[in-house]
Amino acid sequence: MDTFAVPEPSTPAGRDGLAAILAAPRRSLVALDFDGTLADIVADPEQARAHADAVPALAALAPRVAAVAIVTGRPAAVAVRYGGFAQVPGLDHLTVLGHYGAERWDAATGTVRAPAPHPGIAAVRAELPGVLDTHGAWRGTWVEEKGQAVAVHTRRASDPQAAFDALRGPLTELAVRHGLIVEPGRMVLELRPPGIDKGVALTDLVHEVGATSVLYAGDDLGDLPAYGAVEKLRSEGVPGLLVCSGTAVPELGSRADLLLDGPAEIAGLLGALADALGASPDGRA
Repeated sequence: MDTFAVPEPSTPAGRDGLAAILAAPRRSLVALDFDGTLADIVADPEQARAHADAVPALAALAPRVAAVAIVTGRPAAVAVRYGGFAQVPGLDHLTVLGHYGAERWDAATGTVRAPAPHPGIAAVRAELPGVLDTHGAWRGTWVEEKGQAVAVHTRRASDPQAAFDALRGPLTELAVRHGLIVEPGRMVLELRPPGIDKGVALTDLVHEVGATSVLYAGDDLGDLPAYGAVEKLRSEGVPGLLVCSGTAVPELGSRADLLLDGPAEIAGLLGALADALGASPDGRA
């Protein structure tokens, strides 16, 4: 892994957040999205894997902070498998919150806890082929079965953005009809139950571990609720650092304290934090 100094955030709130993490790491939560943050975005989501430097960096950092969590829209077990997080020395206290927090995998037990799927998921799954067939001009779309959700990817279509725009309305209507919502992302529309998002999951975990500072890194629209949660925690006296991976989503980048160029630099940040905390009086190394 290349040497990567801890960069200075561009905002006062971000600098306060980083300072709090460095000063009291044992009371800090580090949480990250998976796709686009720890893993590069690829045409086939089933081929996504954590960046080669990400797991070693997480393993070096995790023993030095209160908790490390992956918060993702993927099923928890899939994120664990694609990330290579199971049975990694140093990651024995890692938590993976899948389906925006509806599912939970803890490295300590190696098991996933998940609720029964929302009944609307089965109904949507049955009707989805007909909806997509009606919009047959957008051949090349790909449906990802996620257990607690169904996602329609348009990245493989001949015109991905046009397919995304054309399908957003019909898929929203389908979702609403069955008590679901549509979560848009980078060339993907996910139909999932309401009331669950990364902000709720992140806030609950902060309270669970008693964190007095938090770092959150993400790259897509689904990370906006987590950004909102960190901003609310700041208003309640909990310093936070918001990191954006890449520049594909301006809505995220404009609110970030620290903008990094994708998973390689995110892994570098994690490793640099681990190095800095190893020299800290409050670190565990």
